[in-house]
Amino acid sequence: MPCVCLSSSSVTSSIWTLGPREGHTMTPTLTALLCLAHSQALAIRRPRAQEAVGGQGLLRPQGLPSHRNSLPGLSLGPRTRGQAGTLPKPTLWAEPGSVIARGRPVTIWCEGPLEAQEFRLDKEGSSVPWDRQIPLGPRNKAKFSIPYMTEHHAGRYQCLYLSPAGWSEHSDPLELVVMIGSYSKPWLSALPSPVVTSAGNVTLQCGSWQEYGRFVLTKEGGHHLTWTLDSQRHPSGQVQALFPVGPVTPSHRWTFTCYGYYRSEPQVWSGPSDPLELLVSGVSRKPSLLTQQGPVLAPGETLTLQCHSDVTYDRFALSKEGTQDLPQRPAQQPQAGLSQADFLLGPVSSSHGGQYRCYGGHSLSSEWSAPSDPLDFLVSGQPPVTPSLSVQPGPTVSSGETVTLLCQSQIKMDTFLLCKEGAADPPLRLRAEYRAPWHQAEFSMRAVTPALGGTYRCYGSHSSSPYLLSRPSAPLDLVVSERGHRGPPACAPTHHWNQEGAGGHKRVLGRPGRCRRMGRDSPQGQPAPLTLVLSPFPGPSGGPAPYHPQGWSLRPRSSQGPRTPHPTLT
Repeated sequence: MPCVCLSSSSVTSSIWTLGPREGHTMTPTLTALLCLAHSQALAIRRPRAQEAVGGQGLLRPQGLPSHRNSLPGLSLGPRTRGQAGTLPKPTLWAEPGSVIARGRPVTIWCEGPLEAQEFRLDKEGSSVPWDRQIPLGPRNKAKFSIPYMTEHHAGRYQCLYLSPAGWSEHSDPLELVVMIGSYSKPWLSALPSPVVTSAGNVTLQCGSWQEYGRFVLTKEGGHHLTWTLDSQRHPSGQVQALFPVGPVTPSHRWTFTCYGYYRSEPQVWSGPSDPLELLVSGVSRKPSLLTQQGPVLAPGETLTLQCHSDVTYDRFALSKEGTQDLPQRPAQQPQAGLSQADFLLGPVSSSHGGQYRCYGGHSLSSEWSAPSDPLDFLVSGQPPVTPSLSVQPGPTVSSGETVTLLCQSQIKMDTFLLCKEGAADPPLRLRAEYRAPWHQAEFSMRAVTPALGGTYRCYGSHSSSPYLLSRPSAPLDLVVSERGHRGPPACAPTHHWNQEGAGGHKRVLGRPGRCRRMGRDSPQGQPAPLTLVLSPFPGPSGGPAPYHPQGWSLRPRSSQGPRTPHPTLT
């Protein structure tokens, strides 16, 4: 095997290991000879497999990334002739870890065989040993202490030991990193969501407004895995790196943090991002998400959501679409076979508007249940505009008449919503029309019944923020009185959608029905068609907003006596 022989005019009983390093040349006291035959006493250390990635010596010591091509190129370690390569290399590690905040203590340990007589610690870039220590009992390891971590201590270390047979080879390198508090910590998010189905994939986004050249993603756990990527410029002006992760399985927890650093200082990092835990959603029975409050919330209110299941889960998690937070609560068991947890949100602000789901989980598993059905909440007061609500022909009508509720605003609105006090169904939505000087929407009800009486309010909304509503209009009380009929009352439409036009320009609820009563809607005693026409409008989740006919069929509230604060749906 070809090798390089090094000899010294003054020291003839020792040999030295040569490793390539750019910018270093041989000193005058050393003479290089080309050996064409194999010799046990002379060797060039070959790079290990994990040191050769893409043609460069990228190392992953203790899961940390390397930032240079090699350790000190000309590493000179004396060995007794004839013993080279026969001694086991030592093990090097740091406690409490290899990423240390500035000013905190750290201990470096080097462990070898019991016959070790002395341990030596070398730091990359230093021409002399960093430290020497006599082994501690049971005489097979040495302790190197750094009481106050600084940038001076950051770098890559190796250790070796002296035994009766000579000096060992170097340990695998340890990269010691210092975190600087003056560097802003990056943020970490999951795209599209931190909730991932079992065996699914997700992209983790680490970013910052500080001009970091690289980002490091670390996964917590026994192996402390890390990945390093160059930063990329985002259109917003910040820098970021996208880390694909997956497939995600419930066999262990998936908790990540990330750091940023400058290319010129690869061992000087920012503080860690807030940790991000992925929630692995499985197929066990979904819980129910409940609330005692209506779908429209006023700023300052307190919102309580309850995740409930007839499966005895140990914990519950709540997710909000488009956010990274996954608050968890231990489960309570109100009775045998049931489990639940309350999530108290508030005081309510604009950030609470959105779509929520919850999940159940067992403490001995990282897998969570299937998601509950979604629950939408709208927050009023943004924008600070107050529409007006009026009614035709008036606030008091008789059964069977046609009633139109008109919501108007002189400030541009994309959508108007109509809510009935105490109704649990989502508000009715209509696209706004402009009739100078008003932006408005007409909510028409034909053949009204006393069940439709109650207190109504309307709101405006912009399509860019579908979960944020204007201030409510002044309340409008609608009273529907009973009156006699000649024969059956107005027939109710069948409850299904018919779409007209290829472009979906309007939707018709039911088929035209025929009514036998006489009145303004049936001139000359002819049966009148009964049709409710609504313009389609995408709901907050992007699809058409659902219309619930039963939302117009509330249990009648007596016009006499106190009002029932929360009528129930039939």
